[in-house]
Amino acid sequence: MAEIQNKARVVIIGGGVIGCSVAYHLTKLGWRDVVLLERKELTSGTTWHAAGLIAQLRATANMTRLAKYSQELYGTLEDETGVATGFNRVGAITVALTEARKEELFRQAAMARAFGVEIEEISPAEVGDKYSHLNLDGITAGVYLPKDGQGDPGNIALSLARGATQRGAKIHTRTKVTGLKRDGARISAVEWTSEDGEIGDIACDMVVNCAGMWARDVGKMAGVNVPLHACEHYYIVTDSVPNLGRLPVLRVPDEYVYYKEDAGKILLGMFEPVAKPWGMDGIPDSFEFDELPPDFDHFEPILEMAVNRMPLLGQTGIHTFFNGPESFTPDDAYHLGLAPGMDNVWVAAGFNSIGIQSAGGAGMALAQWMHDGEKPFDLGDVDIARMQPFQGNKTYLTSRVSETLGLLYADHYPFRQKATARGIRRSPVHEHLATRGAVFGEFAGWERANWFANPWQKPEYDYSWKRPNWFDNAASEHAAIRTGVGMYDMSSFGKIRVEGPDATKFLNYICGGELDVAVGKIVYTQFLNPGAGIEADVTITRLSEAAYLVVTPAATRLADETWMRRHVGDHFVVVTDVTASEAVLAIMGPKSRDVLSAISPNDFTNAVNPFGTAQDIEIGMGIARAHRVSYVGELGWEIYVSADMAAHVFETIIDAGAGHGLKLCGLHMMDGCRLEKGFRHFGHDITCQDHVLEAGLGFAVKTDKVAPFIGRDAVLRKREAGLTKRILQFRLTDPEPMLFHNEPILRDGKIVGYLSSGAYGHHVGGAVGLGYVPCEGQKTDDILASSYEIDVAGTRVAAEVSLRPLYDPTGSRMRS
Repeated sequence: MAEIQNKARVVIIGGGVIGCSVAYHLTKLGWRDVVLLERKELTSGTTWHAAGLIAQLRATANMTRLAKYSQELYGTLEDETGVATGFNRVGAITVALTEARKEELFRQAAMARAFGVEIEEISPAEVGDKYSHLNLDGITAGVYLPKDGQGDPGNIALSLARGATQRGAKIHTRTKVTGLKRDGARISAVEWTSEDGEIGDIACDMVVNCAGMWARDVGKMAGVNVPLHACEHYYIVTDSVPNLGRLPVLRVPDEYVYYKEDAGKILLGMFEPVAKPWGMDGIPDSFEFDELPPDFDHFEPILEMAVNRMPLLGQTGIHTFFNGPESFTPDDAYHLGLAPGMDNVWVAAGFNSIGIQSAGGAGMALAQWMHDGEKPFDLGDVDIARMQPFQGNKTYLTSRVSETLGLLYADHYPFRQKATARGIRRSPVHEHLATRGAVFGEFAGWERANWFANPWQKPEYDYSWKRPNWFDNAASEHAAIRTGVGMYDMSSFGKIRVEGPDATKFLNYICGGELDVAVGKIVYTQFLNPGAGIEADVTITRLSEAAYLVVTPAATRLADETWMRRHVGDHFVVVTDVTASEAVLAIMGPKSRDVLSAISPNDFTNAVNPFGTAQDIEIGMGIARAHRVSYVGELGWEIYVSADMAAHVFETIIDAGAGHGLKLCGLHMMDGCRLEKGFRHFGHDITCQDHVLEAGLGFAVKTDKVAPFIGRDAVLRKREAGLTKRILQFRLTDPEPMLFHNEPILRDGKIVGYLSSGAYGHHVGGAVGLGYVPCEGQKTDDILASSYEIDVAGTRVAAEVSLRPLYDPTGSRMRS
């Protein structure tokens, strides 16, 4: 065994394809003091038995960007390192057996074109031309990606490892990490034990957890939450098939399978709807290139469908029945980035059976982030900071991953809800909503009322790409908000209290807005990064001279709190998550003032409580705080009430609201109303790579503040140089099609972007969306004078376009 150094710039834990990729890319950036420790041999965990499918298209533009990078890298890696990767662009076909799946595939094809991925919609006959062994019965359509491919997983990892060691990285196998020495928010050293009994530690500046299905346990050593769990994953390999030839990868998601040609044999892999978690009692210490006992009864129904779909399987012997573990996460997205609560612990793990196609891009992105100290582009889809603390619970994980494996090949309907591990986080008024017909969705563990069923309806989703079963329900809720009064529960939104002598100074440093305002004033603002990209989109209420309440989206509460803590510096402030302490009930609509005046002696007129202010109120027999803001563009208030009084306040509002026609509403309504108003949604319309001015939020940035703030210089530079893109609002002229997000935007017949978000605008009579279009050197009139269309599953639909909100462009209704 080569001697292990006692100091390094970075220690990478785990020698699968991900760990090897991180080492490769760090050394490519010039890092030389890189050490990788692997408990057994390289690739011996999951990498060695991966199928090696390498696809380009993912669900978002940046995830597609990473997958495309992987493919390009693997195509050149052998020339650099001398280790063959087995990479071949054999192409890939996905077929549909239902009309719903056909629409999904055609929507994906449209999205692919917007992302720059070559793709072609093909008929059943064309599927047969490209894959002659297939039984075409029941196939409605397919898509073909000619540049997709496959490779040798083990050799890809070994080639990356060779590239890293050629540039000075040290890789030590048979060396298990046994502990991490923690000093505050930093790991100071990594402790190890070799198989022949040697022990030691490595002092280091950074640690990267690439431990695969062991990553949750390694995370615990550092006090870091890495929610993932292993599941059994099955495939079979046939005997050799004479004259099989080179075949594209084939996916038949409606039958839960994929097929690939493998050295003259067929490999058939399965993503069954209900998977079997594995390793609930821990992974054996001896695990190395191991297989699990196959459960034939478990996969026999899928195999029967496969034999019908590809008859040659029934005429060919089975060489291998394989069952091996792979790690899955609660949301089927991998974990990447700097761990919350730590300053030098990085994570790249939980790749949900797409580790080979993701490894190149993920390793590149993480290495660049570590090198620069900033994300190279928006990685919110996979940023480990999205994970909630409770999601590391093993009972939760074993329940959830039994579903997430199968969701890879399930119909990806809009608004599809997870069925497992539900009911964990509930609003204080949850049962009140449930008894009144609420249909809940799950978000960051919260049960949230998305729509309300009528007494004669089943209170459950019937998923569709067309108008869903709750379309009319949302329309009536929408109408209540626009013409009467409605109430919806916003308790899941994050609430972070910032207080202390430097609270104003600190918030003015991290925010673009001016926070030195009167007590009771509410400020809409953003946390900006040095490039003036948007790291968070928040409202901040000044509660007292030295205390503020920061309200964030539910999904980004931890990420936003983490951003604040990492920028506290020398500021004398305390940052506290108080999300669970208060319920929030939004009362919105032209009659909202009438309802509140009926149950509170406080004055809700503009003179006393203008838009953008908060006041303490009596309500019923309790007390609360009324924030006059709106995310739906109507007169209204968000009522913040302590959890213990929430039920009483809810009942009081319901009783008084009955005389004013108050209607309970869900969050689908809120999304439709906010899009009519052009309000941005963080993570879709605005991200860390979207400049605050190009997002149309320059009004929220105050560059004349006394002290400089993060991103100020980038705001001033952009104002001087001009915009290169700008966000526009679109409305389809045909009232029938539905918009969700990622639909291509065509300007004068050419794709220029894609919708960042979409929903149905019941008040404006059609689907609406937001999206960025290039505008460098162009006048506003020229941009608006162009002809615009939105590609909906391959059909171009004409769209009206506007820079100002389609609904109430002056905002007079919510300020009246």
